[in-house]
Amino acid sequence: MTQPPSPYPRDLIGYGRTPPDPRWPNGARVAVQFVINYEEGAENNILHGDAASEAFLSDVLGAAPWPGQRHMNVESMYEYGSRAGFWRLWRMFKERKLPVTVFGVATALARHPEAVAAMREAGWEIASHGRKWIDYRNVPIEEERAHMAEAIRIHAAVTGERPLGWYTGRTSENTLRLVLEDGGFAYSSDSYADDLPYWVNGPNGPHLIIPYTLDANDMRFVNPQGFADGGQFLTYLKDALECLTAESDSAAKLMNIGLHCRIAGRPGRAAGLARFLDHIAGRDKVWVATRLDIAKHWHREHRALAAAAPTVA
Repeated sequence: MTQPPSPYPRDLIGYGRTPPDPRWPNGARVAVQFVINYEEGAENNILHGDAASEAFLSDVLGAAPWPGQRHMNVESMYEYGSRAGFWRLWRMFKERKLPVTVFGVATALARHPEAVAAMREAGWEIASHGRKWIDYRNVPIEEERAHMAEAIRIHAAVTGERPLGWYTGRTSENTLRLVLEDGGFAYSSDSYADDLPYWVNGPNGPHLIIPYTLDANDMRFVNPQGFADGGQFLTYLKDALECLTAESDSAAKLMNIGLHCRIAGRPGRAAGLARFLDHIAGRDKVWVATRLDIAKHWHREHRALAAAAPTVA
């Protein structure tokens, strides 16, 4: 039976002490999933009709929005991501034949068709990261709904197919409700709540959430309490993999890794990432997959878990 909506609208229990065996393909102990966020050209900018410049996730320390003005230094750092960083990451993964999921902001993808063509050439999954890369906490639900529909429309036009995965990032209280309302996604990822995918139920039936990460994420190169160099990033990723691999057979897990073209695409950071890619290449019991691969696996192997999943009102 599906659980009715709880008076307390949070799930603090999850899988508890008995998480399911994911039954990853070929007996893998850990599924490793790389996300490359493609946001360049969709960030806050008065050229895009926004009230101020972007201040999030750049190498300008202490950056603050400039109301009514362009911040040329921040703009150029985003431009590095699309001009150089993307291609460095693309070559690294393509040469190693490792799958990637792109969280692509629709208006950013539309501004760089050559990058979209390269993603498709490499066989990468392109999930949606929204219409624009903005903070939705104070955006009215009607406007957020319209943005989601427009994101899907633009995404389909520039990639050739609608997205099957969704990640807003800077969400509102309404984001998950709107994803469930749309009903066309195989999964969404606006959660950091677990080491495994999990189900929720909505108006169109069960919906899969594949949690994301902000710790095994290159954003910590530009945020406080962050990585100082590529070696620290490498150590953190290796430690996470070792911990997940060492846990009992009944607790096989998913390891998410988040990357940004303008951050991990910088040479000193990319070097540490490259060493991690080579590290996992020599490991057995590791399944490197796209998020859509993981979603298809969970839909096939663990659909029954949805019966006990909470309902999102």
